[in-house]
Amino acid sequence: QVQLVESGGGLVQAGGSLRLSCAASGTGSILSINSMGWHRQAPGQQRELVASITNGADTNYADGVKGRFTISRDTAKNMVYLQMNSLKPEDTAVYYCNVAVDHLSDSVFTRNLELWGQGTLVTVSS
Repeated sequence: QVQLVESGGGLVQAGGSLRLSCAASGTGSILSINSMGWHRQAPGQQRELVASITNGADTNYADGVKGRFTISRDTAKNMVYLQMNSLKPEDTAVYYCNVAVDHLSDSVFTRNLELWGQGTLVTVSS
């Protein structure tokens, strides 16, 4: 079973930085990673896309984080990172990593299967 585990969240003052990491385990069943990304869900709000990166290394960012956040990946280690600089109180949320993979397990092939981590809390104080 493929598992995603996020780390790096915590409490930081406005203007500070955090680096989130997401590690995939049980990756022997993954044939390829098509895209990786980060979403966040603020208290009382809907989950929203923060950043994503495709197989071709094309990146996409939410308007509110452009110029402050950077998504990166290590394909050899099946990891994705989110470097967050100049943090604002509005960035406070639970951050979730997700991947879309081509998966093979028990002779069953699934194309573009979406997997989600359990989330890591980022709190930015003013």
